[in-house]
Amino acid sequence: MKKIVTIVGARPQFVKAAAVSRAIAQTSIQEVIVHTGQHFDKNMSEVFFQEMEIPQPDYMLDIHSLSHGAMTGRMIEKIEEVLLKEKPDGLMVYGDTNSTLAGAIAASKLHIPIIHVEAGLRSFNMMMPEEVNRILTDRISSLLFCPTDAAIENLKKEGFGGYSAKIVKNGDVMQDAAIFYAARSAEKSKAIASLGVADGFVLATIHRQENTDDPAKLRAIVDGLNIINRERKVIVPLHPRTRGILAAQGIAPEFTIIDPVGYFDMVELLKHCALVVTDSGGVQKEAFFFGKPCITAREQTEWVELVEKNFNILVGSDTEKMVEAYRQSMQRRYDFDVNLYGNGKASAVVAQEIEHF
Repeated sequence: MKKIVTIVGARPQFVKAAAVSRAIAQTSIQEVIVHTGQHFDKNMSEVFFQEMEIPQPDYMLDIHSLSHGAMTGRMIEKIEEVLLKEKPDGLMVYGDTNSTLAGAIAASKLHIPIIHVEAGLRSFNMMMPEEVNRILTDRISSLLFCPTDAAIENLKKEGFGGYSAKIVKNGDVMQDAAIFYAARSAEKSKAIASLGVADGFVLATIHRQENTDDPAKLRAIVDGLNIINRERKVIVPLHPRTRGILAAQGIAPEFTIIDPVGYFDMVELLKHCALVVTDSGGVQKEAFFFGKPCITAREQTEWVELVEKNFNILVGSDTEKMVEAYRQSMQRRYDFDVNLYGNGKASAVVAQEIEHF
């Protein structure tokens, strides 16, 4: 039996792991799950394992609330201890967080093959910690699962054709999760009922440090959402840290702020909203999965196909661009019936490839 150690630590990774772990359970692979603790808030971590019936982590490292360097270093140390004990045949990481890079570095030092799900994505903005994490992780991985043709092309341009790593286009495992859980979300979610709002609101998320830690950018984004809120109700699930920054900077939101939500609540919010505004990579795709146009408060996106096909508009932190994009999006007709991300079969490809790797 092949054994792999899977590293998770942040909300998008829990969603991806829910889909892939379910597919792995149908194989002969033994999976050991390590939760670094990067997202430690109950609403951002524990609730995902409970709601989505993800196997409980075999190891909980409880590493959080540190600087990038301290957090990543502590994770490498603790993950190495797990790997020395478990002696796996491979280590699987998702996406581009500190947990991703820490797992990859720990495995590489022990000569354990690294499996990277969601490889090849690039924003081409080296100021983003996520961009550094994903580039370094790709370079030392042995099995690279790419969600799109653009991701594969990025790797080829970086010379991966001359490396020994195997590149596989599998689609996007987050779409697998969206399809699987969409039918279950209504009975499990309390979000819509508790809010007491009609369909057609704007759902927004703000969490990326380049926005939350820059007072000018954060103020401009809030100003844009305030203007939109005067025309259409805006609902923002907001992390306590960002709430604290708003208060400290004297930035006054006029829109509705709610606590961070679990996955099923988020699915229901996506189902019932009219449009999404976000600076999250994962939420850009989730908007598409649920047939909603998206406005992204970033200068770049890894999901270029969404922009190319007009499902997503990049506005950075420009208030006027955000409001104009909102008005354009509300008037435009969309056809979401296009296969960009594998239509729910991405996780099965991952499991089959690992089993025979």
